[in-house]
Amino acid sequence: MTDPAGLAGTERPLAEVYDVALLDLDGVVYVGPYALEHAPESLAVAADVHGMRSAFVTNNAARPPAVVAEHLRSLGIRARDEDVVTSAQAGARVARELLPEGSPVLAVGGPGVALALQQRGLVPVYSADDRPLAVVQGYGPDVAWSDLAEACLAIGSGAVWIATNLDRTIPIARGRVLGNGALVAAIRHAMGVEPVVAGKPMPPLMLESVERTAGDRPLVVGDRLDTDIEGATGSGLPSLLVLTGVTDWHQLLDAPPEQRPTYLGLDLRALLEPAPQVRIDVGEGRIRVSCARATLEVPVRAAGLGPPAGAWLPASLRDLDAPDAEDLALVRAAVSAAWAIADSGLVPSGPATVVTGD
Repeated sequence: MTDPAGLAGTERPLAEVYDVALLDLDGVVYVGPYALEHAPESLAVAADVHGMRSAFVTNNAARPPAVVAEHLRSLGIRARDEDVVTSAQAGARVARELLPEGSPVLAVGGPGVALALQQRGLVPVYSADDRPLAVVQGYGPDVAWSDLAEACLAIGSGAVWIATNLDRTIPIARGRVLGNGALVAAIRHAMGVEPVVAGKPMPPLMLESVERTAGDRPLVVGDRLDTDIEGATGSGLPSLLVLTGVTDWHQLLDAPPEQRPTYLGLDLRALLEPAPQVRIDVGEGRIRVSCARATLEVPVRAAGLGPPAGAWLPASLRDLDAPDAEDLALVRAAVSAAWAIADSGLVPSGPATVVTGD
């Protein structure tokens, strides 16, 4: 049995330990048309005080980087056009690695897809009759049946199929609607083939981001386990999960190793602080985890049928939906305890006890 590992800690603020933050957008920097609380000022302090640069990395392929950057600037966030990296750029990167310069590529999606292809020296086309050597499929609000039909015809003629991302849904003001992954699924069902995927959690978008930012010590910052965090892990990069987006902290308890963040914070203010150290002690019949002034002790036994997920948590945590700064040390201890229990091949044998803490 290997030593169990929980969340990591640092002695210096994260913005000093890492030189560039690779930031997801929706749920991390903004929600729709609004900047998230603390985001603009946290990124400004990270840059001005600690020297951390920001890059904005999005699975959305529809908008060109300049449009995304202008949106960010309108929210009071410093962003140059070149600070934005999209899955369309990652898809074009994959296509260029497979095809010679000047090759025709069927562009499906918003204007960001065609622009990314042009910037890589490829020629966007819009009909299978132009004999494209590849199809790059990204999201666009105006994608129609006819666009998907052209993609099917091109793929059926042997074109390489590249999907910018597989996000099943996207958020709009009225709720969630079809994302690129849903449209990819339609072509997959029709053609019986699988695309090459460029966006998170696959490595091309992360590699594109590191290359464009020339970051020596990049940190991925996201709000989704299955895209941001898994993408970081798969690319060998450390990650910070912030609780301003789609992931509830309870979901971390059962996260598989590839979806476990390196650090956990409430919001982007976490970049400005050291991450508290987590200490894990596996003893006879119990696992004790300490973080800052909070200590959690969980009774455990050999593997077998355990309680339902999270049922072993103390009541103060079991019913905690939105932790604040006072709760966070205990939340970090609980998450690390859950991982330690799983990695040790043990199961909880009773409710945990808060030994010390606020």
